[in-house]
Amino acid sequence: MKFTSLISLLFILLIPTLSWSNTVKPGSSIVLFNDENIPIIPMTSVNKLGVLTLDDRSIDLAGIELTSVSSTLKRIIGEDYPINSVVVYTDDELASVTILGDIKQPGNYLQPKLSPVWQLGYFNTLYDHESFEADITVIRGNSEKRLTEKSLKDVLVMDGDIYLLSLRKITKIQKKDDHEMSESESDNKPLTPQNKKPLSFENRVETEDVTQKPADMANQLRKLLVSQNKIAEKTSRKQASEKKQEAPSGKSLSRNHIIQPGDIVTVNLPGEEGFNSDFLIGRDGTLSLPEIGQVSLGGMSLDVAEKHIYQALSSVYLGLDKLSVLVKERRLLVTVLGFVKNPGQVEMPDNGNVQTAINLAGGLKDGAQLNKLQLQRGEETISFNFKKYLDTGDALMIPPLQSLDTIFVPSSPDLSNVYGQSGAEGNSGIDPTEDRTAIRVFGEVIRPGSFAFTEGMTIIDALLRAGGVTRYASVEQIRMIDGSEPILFNLKSYLDNGDYGQLPILGEGATVFVPKQVDAVNGGGRIVYVMGQVQKPGAFETGEKVSFLDVLANAGGPNRYADNSMVRILKTDGNVVRFNLQEYAEGGDEKLPRIDPGDAIFIPQKSTLVDDSWLKIPTNTSVRMIGAVQKPGRYLWSEGINFMDMLSHAGGPTSKADIAHVRIVSTGDNGKAISREFNLQHFIERGGNWNSLPELSGGVTVIFPELPEDPSDNKSQWVRLSSEQAIYIMGAVVTPGRYAFSDEMGVLDILSAAQGPTEESDLTNIRIIHRNGLAPRVSRLNLVEYFETGDETLLPHVANGDSIFIPSRNRSWVQKKSYETIRVLGSVKETGRYDFSSDMTILDILAQAGGPTNTALVEKIIIVNSVADKNQAYTFDLVEFMKDPNLEKLPVLRAGDTIFVPDVKNTKWAYFMDIVKDTVSMVSIFALVK
Repeated sequence: MKFTSLISLLFILLIPTLSWSNTVKPGSSIVLFNDENIPIIPMTSVNKLGVLTLDDRSIDLAGIELTSVSSTLKRIIGEDYPINSVVVYTDDELASVTILGDIKQPGNYLQPKLSPVWQLGYFNTLYDHESFEADITVIRGNSEKRLTEKSLKDVLVMDGDIYLLSLRKITKIQKKDDHEMSESESDNKPLTPQNKKPLSFENRVETEDVTQKPADMANQLRKLLVSQNKIAEKTSRKQASEKKQEAPSGKSLSRNHIIQPGDIVTVNLPGEEGFNSDFLIGRDGTLSLPEIGQVSLGGMSLDVAEKHIYQALSSVYLGLDKLSVLVKERRLLVTVLGFVKNPGQVEMPDNGNVQTAINLAGGLKDGAQLNKLQLQRGEETISFNFKKYLDTGDALMIPPLQSLDTIFVPSSPDLSNVYGQSGAEGNSGIDPTEDRTAIRVFGEVIRPGSFAFTEGMTIIDALLRAGGVTRYASVEQIRMIDGSEPILFNLKSYLDNGDYGQLPILGEGATVFVPKQVDAVNGGGRIVYVMGQVQKPGAFETGEKVSFLDVLANAGGPNRYADNSMVRILKTDGNVVRFNLQEYAEGGDEKLPRIDPGDAIFIPQKSTLVDDSWLKIPTNTSVRMIGAVQKPGRYLWSEGINFMDMLSHAGGPTSKADIAHVRIVSTGDNGKAISREFNLQHFIERGGNWNSLPELSGGVTVIFPELPEDPSDNKSQWVRLSSEQAIYIMGAVVTPGRYAFSDEMGVLDILSAAQGPTEESDLTNIRIIHRNGLAPRVSRLNLVEYFETGDETLLPHVANGDSIFIPSRNRSWVQKKSYETIRVLGSVKETGRYDFSSDMTILDILAQAGGPTNTALVEKIIIVNSVADKNQAYTFDLVEFMKDPNLEKLPVLRAGDTIFVPDVKNTKWAYFMDIVKDTVSMVSIFALVK
């Protein structure tokens, strides 16, 4: 009784399911057929609400049984459409195919599986089949077949097919009435509801070329390439022997040459306008002659062609005894189609190759798939790897060309139908219908799909292309089908022992399936938590033999922000276990940590400069890079990272960095800071041992000081530079102040940095105070003498900590030392103290003083000399010297001397003349009064 009740209950529950399976489902595709079993209109889909739209007419099919669809549509639209039958197709009954060529919108289309290929244009709106007929070429797997009228009946549509359609316009003679359908057309009836059942593979009628295996195709291609190269070698040797038999002029090929499309033929007929020029043999083997028109010469030898032209011209021209025909040059007419910039026919030399043809067609467009180029020669199609030719330069990788060849360059599978990157983020795979060699990965992976095959691809590469496995993946039971042999792969075992021999290499068209790990997810109450930067953080139930990698794989693995070197396992007893996953993956000594129930795996985020995540790095594992660097901040440190690595990570020093005084501050005993200096500029310019670079460790601070800016504008920059690292420049310069210099710089570099001396500067008395020795020292510099002699020994060495003072020539005389000057007194225009050098004479000193006045007694100039603390005086007659200017008669002057120029008014003669002048004046006044 109970069993009967259970059966009744199950029957009641299954009634809605059975009812639903026999009704029209949303998304189903509907095709209307006429009496001749040809689709009346293109295939139309039912929307989500179960509504079918035809000619702006909405027909509600929701809930209608499949057996009633035909009668329903006949009742509603039977007056407008001659409906004989209606077929409803579900998604699994439709094949995804790619249709290219002379159609309105090339791309991917859905076509009923096992429907006749000749009905492509009826199920989808591809072209006007009333005005055009289509020549169809099918590409299935690695084979290609151009279908004839006979084979059109035999080939049925399969999932993944590629069809190339070439349209030709139907002439009035070819166009048939509806009642004149041929026998072949009447036999090619579409699938009706009665014969819609899929055929078995054994019952399918297909040509041998279409179903050829990839391995057989590869062998045939290799044999074809070898035979073609042998033919090319024989042809080249034959051409070489023919050239020896040419006429002395060398302008024509051998008389035995067979004329081919692309040849340039010279027709000489003296006295006739339009001849005596070159003519090109067209694709159809003909050339066009004046008054005659098209003359077919293709396949003829040169002698036969000349006779043929003679006969054609004899009906129009006389005097053909001087007619001569020569083949001037061989050219190839090649058509380049597909993903090139200027597709079409190109004309090229007979020694050109595939690369020459592509270049003449404008070159490849971005997105061309170079490893799948095709050469079409008549009914024959050759696929070759053009990229391998570009990589190796091996001419055997590309087939030799002949006239009328067609080169087809396909687009990359990563491009969409509208020539753009395919798919959104997270779906970088390809449509499996576009490439039968694609690798298919599905199951418990992040992004299942099909991916382009590359030589040497492993199962790990395929899993990475699919984004890795999910949290539910059974990594010990991964299945792979390569060809007809299934293979079981244990990812966990491979990651445990790293045996590369366990890693399967995938072939073309391989399939990888990652099953769900039911036991690891649902078996028991052992919970492990995964947190931080993983694909899917959360709590996971694990089996007894689940390891760290199993749990991490269930969490989707680390994401791109994860710091794999800082993994932490938080144990239930409160301990923290550190684990360097990056070092383990690189084959280091790290061991996988043990995972117990209740443990938590935490994977932190990488250190960045964008947010505050650097604060999460412990001080003892980081290095601070501050000062004049491009990206100052804290950086994670680990063993093996040297000073240059850390500086590169910080973006390098800025243009204002003082790299000669880099400071490295570390922590010594008892927490004391230890500072040391490193001259990076010396290391860069002069080199050195790499071991001399400062050793870094966790907690170290690297400081790059900044060179001060112009001190006249920003004196606050001075405090950034200690006195031992700066040079002081004071006095009569444009911008005095503190400057930082390297030890390799000299006095002239420093003066140039201060924008040079002013106009008032006394360049003969520059002082340099040296403070970098045991005791302060002062040196003098006569810069004028250096510029006059160029003697480098006059320039003193200057180091950081020194001071440079440039005095002014206009300083007060009280600021000048008496033993460095000469005093000028008496009857001169400007008395005072004047700077004196050993090359100066009394004339120079008098000139500096403005010269003698009008009342000066220049015959009695007095010079007071100080020699050994004794003063000696002598006179100098300037008037006598002017009469006989002998420089040897000039007095010798020394610093500290005194020059006195007396005045005529102060002599006795001047006193006598004053009395005489007074007496004469009194006599004159007395005489006037009288």
